[in-house]
Amino acid sequence: MAFSCLCSTKFLAFLFLISAISIGIIISLERAQPITHVYCYHGAGWFRESCKWDDHNRRFLLSFFEGGVGQISVPEDHSPETILQEVPLVKDADLARNSSLGIVIDRPRNRLLVVYADIIGNKYAALAAYDLSTWKRLFLSQLSGPRDEKALADDVAVDAEGNAYVTDAKASKIWKVGVDGKFLYIIRSPLFTPNKWYKALVALNGIVYHPDGFLIVIHSFSGNLFKIDVAKEEVKLIKVAGGPLSFGDGLELLSPTKLVVAGNYPTGRLVESSDGWGTASLMKKFSGPTHRLSTAATIKDGKVYLNHLVGMGYPKKKHVIVEANF
Repeated sequence: MAFSCLCSTKFLAFLFLISAISIGIIISLERAQPITHVYCYHGAGWFRESCKWDDHNRRFLLSFFEGGVGQISVPEDHSPETILQEVPLVKDADLARNSSLGIVIDRPRNRLLVVYADIIGNKYAALAAYDLSTWKRLFLSQLSGPRDEKALADDVAVDAEGNAYVTDAKASKIWKVGVDGKFLYIIRSPLFTPNKWYKALVALNGIVYHPDGFLIVIHSFSGNLFKIDVAKEEVKLIKVAGGPLSFGDGLELLSPTKLVVAGNYPTGRLVESSDGWGTASLMKKFSGPTHRLSTAATIKDGKVYLNHLVGMGYPKKKHVIVEANF
């Protein structure tokens, strides 16, 4: 009886109607005139998780969900109507089954740090470093393997000495890796674990290093923001007026007192602190193309740009990097 009901003409018509409505909404959103500047580019893959602006070489650097790193060169006379082209730079055969997720430019050492993760099985996590000029891999530091607890390495920040900090979105911890790629230790805290189980489904995510010597980290599903003294390994909750910052993803400092939070609903938020990030306030929100999922933020020429995960179209996938006018 139940099977025949599911296969009935009315039920199939209902499914078709729902699908048509969903597709119609997406088409409508795609055709909507953007309210801010947008960089559009064609890529080979459907998903691009992280994006950082390399001002020395006038290019966006991208992490590929299918593994690897690419670039989008932006000419000085770029016209908004011109669709840019993605160019692959790195594709390591020994990491082929893993996704590239968070990236950060380590300018003093002319290198790019890239997080690799097994996003399906959560059985592998690593951090790699590449020379920004030659794209030679400088090191590969494995952080987790099949015999360890399940982990999902997600994002990375680098301090003034070149040490890297990698968030674990599965097991709520932070790996510290030395400037030479040597694993150093793990930062854990009871504050990283929310009281409600469903708020722990996606844990620590975006991370940035503040020039005053501490980390700022966001917990995605709880929306909590943390300040971490790296010298003391001391973790404190940043109380955010107007928060929590639920579904927060990538972070980027616009200034020492202003923090950009990428994510969805809305796609971008601007948080400000006047007391050294003991407390903060949600100051502004930006709503971009929510159906494309905002995952990372970067600063180009003093303006905030949000990377979006999902590409649209076939066979060429069109991706967007959207200016957030805070």
